[in-house]
Amino acid sequence: MSRRDDYFAELGRIVARVADEAPELLPELAGEIERLVGERAAASNGDPAAAGVDSEVAADPAVEDWHGLTGSSQPMLALRRLLEKFGPANAPVLITGESGTGKERVAQALHALSKRHDRELVAENCAAIPATLLESVLFGHKKGAFTGAIADHPGHFVAAHKGTLFLDEIGEMALSLQAKLLRVLQEGEVRPVGGSKTRKIDVRVIAATNQDLEARVRAGKFREDLFFRLNVLRVETPALRQRGSDIVMLARLFLAEAAKVTGREIRLGPDAAAALAAAPWPGNVRQLQNEMQRAAALLEGSEVGLADLSPDLR
Repeated sequence: MSRRDDYFAELGRIVARVADEAPELLPELAGEIERLVGERAAASNGDPAAAGVDSEVAADPAVEDWHGLTGSSQPMLALRRLLEKFGPANAPVLITGESGTGKERVAQALHALSKRHDRELVAENCAAIPATLLESVLFGHKKGAFTGAIADHPGHFVAAHKGTLFLDEIGEMALSLQAKLLRVLQEGEVRPVGGSKTRKIDVRVIAATNQDLEARVRAGKFREDLFFRLNVLRVETPALRQRGSDIVMLARLFLAEAAKVTGREIRLGPDAAAALAAAPWPGNVRQLQNEMQRAAALLEGSEVGLADLSPDLR
């Protein structure tokens, strides 16, 4: 870890502790951070690369996307190491983690690191489609199999042959469909709805959920045999509140993206940065991105301050 990473990690711990034990001191802490940044700018003789965190973040190679994953905190570095190990394997992967932590991006990274990277990555959200339709979407159907089936449809498993199929929100899949999915995984073949012939397929399945699948198994809402079939390799995406200095870094990146839309240059003030670093972020990265888009849209000046954040973050 670089000295800059150590600095921000320690700063994040300090801000979190102050927010927890003495939140009334946060404005004073923000002022101290602003003073230090000002001194640093003066010491750099006007060099923008040394004057502010924005320039440092923008110039830091660690900020660049690693297969779509951004961040240099210890949880993210540990995640990268795990994905580098799991990517080339051919076994199924179960991705768990809170909503908004980037599970689909993890699946994309696994596919990019796999031996199947030059073939299709097909993704589907199991919670977004009714069970009766999801069966057809995954396994395909023959013409006339049901009302509206005006032509043969191969289905996602066939489309992902020799590639990867990503099943998001697998915990929402109906029990009846879970049994059919299990058979496909066990036999390596798929039969379309309304069809009589099976087709061999070679697909790596990556599943994701924000639910406790073990608890759903105990409750009889998820098949235990399917859980064991999917839970060969396990990856847990870290919550944003666990990612230390990544929080402010991502906030600046999202703010810069939002600023491009408005055609302005917008900075993140130290008081706002301190509040963001101390926030619990139940919605994780998605919530942070939405917050920066909101701030950029409503901001009248050029710097996002504490008052410009949503009330629950102040």
